[in-house]
Amino acid sequence: MTPTIPAFPFTLDRQAIEQLLPHRGPIFACQQLIAQGPRRYTATAHWPLDNALIQGHFPGYPLVPGVMLIEAVTQLAGAGLLSADAYVQSLPGERIGVLASVRRCAFKHPVLPEQDVVFEITCRQIGTEAVQVSAQALVDGIEVAQLETLVAYVDRNQLPGAPTAV
Repeated sequence: MTPTIPAFPFTLDRQAIEQLLPHRGPIFACQQLIAQGPRRYTATAHWPLDNALIQGHFPGYPLVPGVMLIEAVTQLAGAGLLSADAYVQSLPGERIGVLASVRRCAFKHPVLPEQDVVFEITCRQIGTEAVQVSAQALVDGIEVAQLETLVAYVDRNQLPGAPTAV
């Protein structure tokens, strides 16, 4: 049975996003997602200064690594698609979006720990099991990055290391 999609717009807090995604620990920076429509989201990510991934990048001048912006937008798009897109919800198995490619990235300004990064995300279905994610990342209304990735839907049970039925 396909879950019911709430009326747009609707908001997911960090806890609701955690229920959709397997990510935990320092790789998970998602704070909030507002689904404007089935494939259009405004979302926020935040990295605290004590995040283990920030500590070594760079000692004495900590910056959020660009790869973390790519990871965050991919996680947020995945949460949006799982919660708001009826097509994704109709796919068989227990689906999850995984990063399949980084198509284009432009990092325009450094992102510092403790800053809220707002992502304006648009997704476009490009196959039966893939979506193109395009996003603009902003800090205090200033564009810090443009990102374009490809997310593929895979069945969680088909991932390496997935538990096997006994």
